[in-house]
Amino acid sequence: MIGHIESFRRKLDAGELCLGSAVTFSDPCVTEAMAAQADFFWIDLEHTPLTTESMVNHLVAARAGGVPCIVRIPDGSVAWIKKVLDSGADGIILPRSESADEVRRFVSACRYPPLGTRGFGPRRPTEYGRLDGMEYAQWANRNVFVVAQMETAGALAEIDEIVKIEGLDSLVLGPFDLSGSIDRLGAVDGPVVQQAMRTFIDKARTAGRYIGLGSGPNPEFVRKMVDLGIQWVHYGCDFDYLRIAQEHLITELRGDG
Repeated sequence: MIGHIESFRRKLDAGELCLGSAVTFSDPCVTEAMAAQADFFWIDLEHTPLTTESMVNHLVAARAGGVPCIVRIPDGSVAWIKKVLDSGADGIILPRSESADEVRRFVSACRYPPLGTRGFGPRRPTEYGRLDGMEYAQWANRNVFVVAQMETAGALAEIDEIVKIEGLDSLVLGPFDLSGSIDRLGAVDGPVVQQAMRTFIDKARTAGRYIGLGSGPNPEFVRKMVDLGIQWVHYGCDFDYLRIAQEHLITELRGDG
């Protein structure tokens, strides 16, 4: 089957910390260049100008590099879910989850009957029709990595119900938006936001769900969250690495470091 999500799941089940890179540029050479060091790619359709065509190019490059792609969609509409999964994404992220009902509808749209209501129309995932459709449907119900992003006060209030939803594989924290949702914008290291994140982490782990983190290139913050139980992290994105490397090299060459 298309994709490398099974190896990603095995790493998580073995207790390995999985580190990935977010992709915001359209050129698939970005994904190809980073594949050797990535456990996964986070393809961001929510906050970037990426098109679905450029997303597919990244999926192709990542597959060639042996790395699974988890795509964050702009919203939970069925149209976005179909477009992304039928293009061969290994996983999918619902941003700004507000309630258990919203997450439940999202999960249902990601799973084929009898587990859900996903419409049937895979192209790339079935090797353009070379693979048996029913075999793919069964594989997808077992393996497509379905994620809800926890970054709102509404999700925090309903976390006990959210973690019980069948077919939901993982939660992923969005610290900055979460801080704003609970009136502490930017205070991701503050006690109120930290306690909220601990609640998400503890509830997810207790319920047997994986728990991830969306983060900038901040190793100290990431290490702190891993100590709290985080299992997979996107640790910044393509333009972060470009900027940081440029600043480092220029500072070194000018003798300012």
